[in-house]
Amino acid sequence: MRHRKAGVKLNRTSSHRDAMFRNMVTSLFKHERIRTTDVKAKELRRWADNLITLAKRGDVHARRQALSIIREKDVVHKLFAEAAERYGAVSGGYTRIVKLGRRPGDAAPISLIELLSSEDDRRKKKTKKKKKAKAVVEKKQVAEKKEVKEKAAAEEKISVEEEVREEKEDISLKEDTSEDKAVVLEPEVSAEDAAGKPEEKAAEPMVPEVIEKSEPEKTEDKKDDIGSKE
Repeated sequence: MRHRKAGVKLNRTSSHRDAMFRNMVTSLFKHERIRTTDVKAKELRRWADNLITLAKRGDVHARRQALSIIREKDVVHKLFAEAAERYGAVSGGYTRIVKLGRRPGDAAPISLIELLSSEDDRRKKKTKKKKKAKAVVEKKQVAEKKEVKEKAAAEEKISVEEEVREEKEDISLKEDTSEDKAVVLEPEVSAEDAAGKPEEKAAEPMVPEVIEKSEPEKTEDKKDDIGSKE
């Protein structure tokens, strides 16, 4: 078990390994990006973060410690001059590792390790803000579309209800007109009947008049007969 043993061995001696990483970290700060294997890139990130922390501190002792690792003085001066402005607002995460695939010779996994800058952070923040703004706009658009659909559905329901009401009203009007026609036809028939009934009624009273006139004549005739007999 390798408790409290940081770093990787890489099948090398300690002196060989330290010299290799010193050269690699010097090249990284000089060119700001190098290409190496995945394992070496992950270990090199630890070295670079420690040196950037010393550069952010910026005192003489930190500069001497950096000079004991980095092989070129110009690279150290550049690092200490730019560290405060470039990494002052960031606490960690100074490098980025991008996997590139396999190496043609031995198929070893290759990665690109590069230094990050404040511009990258600003771009990230801008992209995040843009994404948030787009998400807000999309939510608003979805809400508006839903409202439009709901309004259209409500209008369709209202139109259907109005059509049903109009149909019911038309049906009721037709029924009313049919009843009116029936009522109009009835008085015509009754008028004909009424026109015939008065004639019958006029004929009926004639009989009693004749009878009333004939009766007294009979009585008079009887009286005459009685007088003659006497």
